[in-house]
Amino acid sequence: MKSTITFFVSFMLISLIQGQTNADFENFGLPVDSFLNGSDMSGGFYSGNIFLENDFDTMFNAWQGWAISSMRDTVTPGYMNDLSAIAGSGYNGSTTYAVTFANSPSILHLTNGAVGKAVKGFFITNNTYAYLSIRDGDGFAKKFGGVSGDDPDYFLLTIKKYKDGILSQDSIDFYLADFRFSDNSQDYIVKDWTYISLESLGDVDSLQFSMSSTDNGMFGMNTPAYFCIDNFVTRNVATALEKGFERKNLAVYPNPTESIFYINWEEPLAGKMIITDVLGKQIRTTQLTSGRNQINISSLTDGIYTLSVQGEKAGYYSRIIKK
Repeated sequence: MKSTITFFVSFMLISLIQGQTNADFENFGLPVDSFLNGSDMSGGFYSGNIFLENDFDTMFNAWQGWAISSMRDTVTPGYMNDLSAIAGSGYNGSTTYAVTFANSPSILHLTNGAVGKAVKGFFITNNTYAYLSIRDGDGFAKKFGGVSGDDPDYFLLTIKKYKDGILSQDSIDFYLADFRFSDNSQDYIVKDWTYISLESLGDVDSLQFSMSSTDNGMFGMNTPAYFCIDNFVTRNVATALEKGFERKNLAVYPNPTESIFYINWEEPLAGKMIITDVLGKQIRTTQLTSGRNQINISSLTDGIYTLSVQGEKAGYYSRIIKK
């Protein structure tokens, strides 16, 4: 216990000195075996200096994008157990972690001082639903390796960055399962928390997470498109060291809107607002002046957009729905 506490304190001190912030998702205060799947229509989750988008469908009571979880079920197969990590807890035995359903690419936004800077990395493990499906097969997906065990199957995560609204073609690949070895004893499915370094991507505004598999059908990938992350470390001026710096919600109205919405900008100096789509692509930049600002988005297609404004002492964030 003493060594664990010493490590934790040392890690936090080093993080502050080096200008790093750790998103460990413990800020949600979840009791064990619970989750946040976006049913409160919040649109996403903040932790450290990142924002995870969430899209909740009230008609089907279903979510996609990101969720926050403390579920510990490592044995129940099937999609009803889509919010558990196969590791049985968060990284290093912590309570809480994030889960993504990346059936379409999932987006992670950097916020505050992390925007436009390099990302250190994060820990990753398989989701229980995906892990058991890969290991055993189910009604939708095959058992990796097939009957003989020789099928060269894989489950691959590809990470790309957005910078200034442009999706880079540089990428980092990570195999959550790999059965392509000639020696079947080397085949594996990731079960423990494993570190991925993202520093090779360089400066980042947001990240795109895409998944692929050798098991595909007429409707796309059969392998459940889930994985879990924890301890996402950004490189930035740590929030704790930014005197007077705050992260605030940005009030926009009306929301949803068909064309025009308003923002009351109370800062004395101008702020730069960036509108991005659900894939993290920068759609428009607008300068906000002190007072009431009218924004016309009639030219945008219907959907959900993220608004971010950098002020002198605060970062402001919101979502706008165009219908």
